[in-house]
Amino acid sequence: MTKHIERQIDGLKEKILRVGTLVEEAISKAITALINKDTALAQRVMASDEEIDRMEVEVEEECLKILALYQPVAADLRFVVAVLKINNDLERMGDLARNIAKRVAQLARAEPVDLPPEIRTMASLTQEMVKQCLDAVVNADPSLARQVREEDDAVDEARMQIRQKILRGIKSSPDRVESLLRINSVSKHIERLADMATSIAEDVIYMVEGEIVRHRITD
Repeated sequence: MTKHIERQIDGLKEKILRVGTLVEEAISKAITALINKDTALAQRVMASDEEIDRMEVEVEEECLKILALYQPVAADLRFVVAVLKINNDLERMGDLARNIAKRVAQLARAEPVDLPPEIRTMASLTQEMVKQCLDAVVNADPSLARQVREEDDAVDEARMQIRQKILRGIKSSPDRVESLLRINSVSKHIERLADMATSIAEDVIYMVEGEIVRHRITD
């Protein structure tokens, strides 16, 4: 039984890492499409979401099969439970990448508006958080996971600065309201990506240490 569950756990780890890779690629391409106003790349991001959804279902089914057939305990149980949650967060991150790509296509058809420079900063911080949270999953590294939690504040601050600029822009350029609101929406999606990366980091801490740290304020 032990060897069987070890093989199942190893296979599950490979699958969740594949989902993570697909999501990280989708986010990177969506951000690149946004910065470069590349509608063709944005279309490819939207098309890739179907593969992420398919893999998400496959991973969930594998988790449920392991729980039903092997009734794992201790570390194995925490791993499967954590993967179920991480899998769901990754699927939502794929949806957010798709939503950013949609906004790129919409912005291309609207009155041109320059992106606030904070968008680049926010996107760069968020992409690093995504990379780190996935590295934390791969290496079962709670220290790196805690670092991800701490980095979320910088993304929230950038989001607040963008929101304030958008509000000022709406007042000074009412003819560009539609585009400005779409940029605001993009910044909200990027903020949510950072939130999802934080959630995954918290799942890693639970997976490795058995400690639930959600809703706890970082030092």
